[in-house]
Amino acid sequence: MSGHNALLVFEVTILVLAIFLGFEVISKVPTLLHTPLMSGTNAIHGIVIVGAMLVAGAGHKDTLTLVIGLIAVVLASANVVGGFVVTDRMLEMFKKREPPAKNAASEASEPKETGGR
Repeated sequence: MSGHNALLVFEVTILVLAIFLGFEVISKVPTLLHTPLMSGTNAIHGIVIVGAMLVAGAGHKDTLTLVIGLIAVVLASANVVGGFVVTDRMLEMFKKREPPAKNAASEASEPKETGGR
């Protein structure tokens, strides 16, 4: 039993350190690098989805593993979709905006200037 508790403490310690390290790394990223990093993150989460589907679909009778696998599939899918939405919004910032074109209806409603007095 003691070895089991030591393993749990070790795994929780790794999780906490990964959270702190991830926060520090992400908070130091310049704005211009967010789009390439989001693209890479989406690729990684695609791999996470495949792994979660393998866990959820494995031929075992353990209900806890099935539930955790399904939750992992849902969360990884939400992360991929959110990543693509954020990437799309960020790429929209780099597109040139064209000035709004006047249409014929607005030109007809504007008063015409007459040449002189």
